[in-house]
Amino acid sequence: MHLRNDWTRAEIQALYQQPFLDLVFQAQQIHRQYFEANAIQVSTLLSIKTGKCPEDCKYCSQSARYDSKLEAEKRIAVEKVISEAQQAKASGSTRFCMGAAWRNPHERDMPYVLDMVREVKALGLETCMTLGMLNISQAERLKGAGLDYYNHNLDTSREYYPNVISTRSFDDRLDTLSHVREAGLKVCSGGIVGLGEETKDRIGLLFELATLPIHPESVPINMLVPMQGTPLAEVEKLDVTEWIRTIAVARIIMPKSYIRLSAGRESLSDADQALAFMAGANSLFSGEKLLTTPNTAQGKDQQLFQKLGLHAEKAKPQLAELTVDAMAVA
Repeated sequence: MHLRNDWTRAEIQALYQQPFLDLVFQAQQIHRQYFEANAIQVSTLLSIKTGKCPEDCKYCSQSARYDSKLEAEKRIAVEKVISEAQQAKASGSTRFCMGAAWRNPHERDMPYVLDMVREVKALGLETCMTLGMLNISQAERLKGAGLDYYNHNLDTSREYYPNVISTRSFDDRLDTLSHVREAGLKVCSGGIVGLGEETKDRIGLLFELATLPIHPESVPINMLVPMQGTPLAEVEKLDVTEWIRTIAVARIIMPKSYIRLSAGRESLSDADQALAFMAGANSLFSGEKLLTTPNTAQGKDQQLFQKLGLHAEKAKPQLAELTVDAMAVA
């Protein structure tokens, strides 16, 4: 199967609406053409600044607009981040992701995040950040410091998006992804299912991702974790098979992308997760918390891997790149 960026909604809908087992079988066949069958890329996510976000994302407990009882925290010291990264590496993670509850990083924050990237990169880990919207200058400086991935999710379809967020537009998100690409960074971008959307919106999200000029190298497929105090706290839970269908179609139409199990995994059975891996998921977040939402503990993941015959993907050799910052020092 060759890579395509010209998928139509009708084609994606036809894939999505296949008999469930046919869809999962097709996704696994394609998965094995591009990835090692039983290897799972393991990442760790750390919140470096929690709460008081000015955005109004209706699923997020970090929004300052909702009474979620979340205790806001100021940005944590770089030394603490490095300690967490060292622990993550020791536990088998190959990528360390850092997230801040900002609309966008202010210039006063840039020395802090750039120093953090350099230090984590020096540990031999892949680095990822999610800091909100970026301009091209910020993206270029992050690349120069050694950042590998930038996460900026589309969340849902263009059509359903206004039902979830009003403080930034869908095109704002695409603009940030464009800046990230222009700077030479890898893209991590996916969405959330179970927001109260319809099937057509899950298809619409996949369409937006698969028709980007370059597919995201990493595609997180989150299941909503309802957070008390947010507008979506009481939303009806989505059937897990719809989440797995979304994963399977993502694998088929973006065959070279890592498809990541993210938020919502802690509520799933081992059998549910096994089906997700069969559908082409090959990345997950390890650790007991994803920013502010609960996650499956590391020990449970090790037990699951052993039960299913899976193993953590090994770290890729770090390429000797002369970064902008290194050239400046020289």
